[in-house]
Amino acid sequence: MADASVTWLGHASFRLDTPGGKRVYIDPWLSNPKCPDSEKEPERIDVIALTHGHSDHVGETVELSKKFEPKAVVAMVELKGWLKDKGAKVDELPGPNKGGTVDVDGVKFTLVNAFHSSGADDGAYTGEAAGLVVTLEDGRTIYFAGDTNVFSDMQLIGRIYSPELAVLPIGGHFTMDPREASVAIELLGVKRVLPCHYGTFPLLSGTPDQLNASGAEIHAIQPGETLTV
Repeated sequence: MADASVTWLGHASFRLDTPGGKRVYIDPWLSNPKCPDSEKEPERIDVIALTHGHSDHVGETVELSKKFEPKAVVAMVELKGWLKDKGAKVDELPGPNKGGTVDVDGVKFTLVNAFHSSGADDGAYTGEAAGLVVTLEDGRTIYFAGDTNVFSDMQLIGRIYSPELAVLPIGGHFTMDPREASVAIELLGVKRVLPCHYGTFPLLSGTPDQLNASGAEIHAIQPGETLTV
């Protein structure tokens, strides 16, 4: 089976290509100022997975779902209902809640805890913010923390899911900064870290070189670059 690859599309947006050939978009805000022009128009989408309802994470989900009709849109139950009301092309399966898992042809998406707010620009309640644990076809896992501060139960995420890679926000102000993210790395016990949610705007001032890696390898890739998992 082939390797998985994660391509950073700027901010907290990612394209995940799984060992089984599925293409997953995580929090696809493809109009963010750091997204390369070559990545703004996807070729195909099999799954869209969202951490929460803020517009810099939902991004173009409604439009992309209409264009590509993905096999699944994985989002918190309230967020998925809101997307459907906005005209997104979603299946009839209710969205999960924290602790729930959606299996899309062998790729599993589990919502885990995150500490952050969540709401749509129109004021709608879109459920709580969550992190995403993606279990690939070969059994390896990737943890997308979404927007969060550090919290002690990250130890449970490490214990239960043993992620191969943790994708962590480090910019500060709206999420944890490098100081908190360094503790998150320790709590997770993860060996590989991909930092995100920094540098999009001056306010997100945290940088990868400020991280205490706790023995982990920090993959400070640039928007448009790809990391093999």
